[in-house]
Amino acid sequence: MQKQRASARTTDVAIVGAGPVGILLAILLGQEGKKVVLVERWPEIYDRPRAVTMDHEVARILAALGIDCDTDPAFENHKELYYWKNAALENLQIVDWESLSPSGWHVTYWFNQPELEARLMEMATALPSVTVLRGWTGHSLAQDADGVVLGIADTETGKRQQTIRAQYLVGADGANSFVRESLGLELVDKGYFFDWLILDVVPETGFTMSPAQWQLCDPRRPTTLVPGGPGRRRWEFMVLPSEDSTEIAKPENAWSLLEPWGITPENAVLERSAVYRFQARWAANWLSGRCMIAGDAAHLMPPFAGEGMCAGLRDAFALGWRLSAILDGTLPPTALNSYESERMSHAQHYIQFSQDLGEIICITDPDEAAARDARMKADLAARGNAPITGDLVKLGPGAWCADTASAGELAPQGRVRCNGREDRFDQAVGSGWFVIGYEENVDGILRPDQSEALSRLGGRVLSIGRDGANYDIQELDTFYRDWMAETGASYFILRPDFYVAATAASVADLRACFDDVFAALGLNCDKANAALT
Repeated sequence: MQKQRASARTTDVAIVGAGPVGILLAILLGQEGKKVVLVERWPEIYDRPRAVTMDHEVARILAALGIDCDTDPAFENHKELYYWKNAALENLQIVDWESLSPSGWHVTYWFNQPELEARLMEMATALPSVTVLRGWTGHSLAQDADGVVLGIADTETGKRQQTIRAQYLVGADGANSFVRESLGLELVDKGYFFDWLILDVVPETGFTMSPAQWQLCDPRRPTTLVPGGPGRRRWEFMVLPSEDSTEIAKPENAWSLLEPWGITPENAVLERSAVYRFQARWAANWLSGRCMIAGDAAHLMPPFAGEGMCAGLRDAFALGWRLSAILDGTLPPTALNSYESERMSHAQHYIQFSQDLGEIICITDPDEAAARDARMKADLAARGNAPITGDLVKLGPGAWCADTASAGELAPQGRVRCNGREDRFDQAVGSGWFVIGYEENVDGILRPDQSEALSRLGGRVLSIGRDGANYDIQELDTFYRDWMAETGASYFILRPDFYVAATAASVADLRACFDDVFAALGLNCDKANAALT
């Protein structure tokens, strides 16, 4: 049968891949009124669990969409420590997962990915400028100086075809990315491979495990035991070198592995039994002309740090404000260069960190495991069994001032009062570009050309302090006071993705930092008015 003639449509941004990364980006752009076509090869959301954990930064991102992970029943936080134990169930490591992070949210949350995807998709489809095409697969990709042409065909038969003309295209289409392959973007592969059996279970109501989240470093079978979202649990078992990956995933073998934990077919439902190969790799380039990649299309990491999906959602958040400003004409296309440099380095950190954790966990030699146990127990005892906390990970080189304290890090946030609302800063004040003075008069702190550039980007200059009568924002705790004292600064520049662009002790330093930040985005402030008018 002859193929049907292709129909054509135009859009601001085409996104290939409607997983959490692609959907989030579509929402962010759609909320700004940008036309988006979101293309997904599968007709329905995959209804089996995959990612189950997210960090405080993703909770902060979701809060910007109106989802409060502390009160929403689709998420849970156990406010417990995370334990690593040896075969004798002695503590090897304790990680603080019960405290609030400096960004104002708990360190770790648990959720069910199909539910989150469905919720995000509902948000995306409610936006009038977002078009979702499910059941369509990309088959061709070409670009010129003015845009990108994406050819798609229906996944089922390949007979129906469409052509999408977009100003920009984002490939968020997973590990086997069509977009990455079409662009010829090479992968850097660390040669790290481990097979693990993932079992997702819905136990009978009332099932509990204490601790709720822990790692068993038993050389006979390294095992991860964590929540899988409200009402769910996950077990991850390392597939041993002598075992067959297909055989071990069969339900009868899965139940056999679960039996020692009191989980049987009589008291639980096995939602998924699948072997996954954990890998460590990333694309050497994330940009090609008007096309870019994000999420698993750009990087793959072992799940030991729980950062795979989190890294992808950070990619989407970093792309959202850049693409929106570029389409508005308030930032030049070169602003995308810092997306690649910042996010690639950040993802590489977590890839290496995840691999380092895996090399500790995936030890199956008894003598090597005994040496590991002795070393880790000694280290834990030396610090008085105190739990460790996560480090603040800086972005790679980009639109932030590397020589100022806290720049390139996720900004902390305290509770404030602004316009009669008491909440975390993001919810009380909002998000976007901010230039903020701590207990300082902020009138005239920017040059006129800088003020104009900030205004064009929808940014604001605000003051914060203890006295609500004297400042735009009233601090309700000592969070910002303590942070400013630690950094030795009186001013800071906050980006739309919640990262600190710069801190400064004086107005002169602030202005210099402002110029540096926007120069990294390709914007020369004193020429911006003429260039962007």
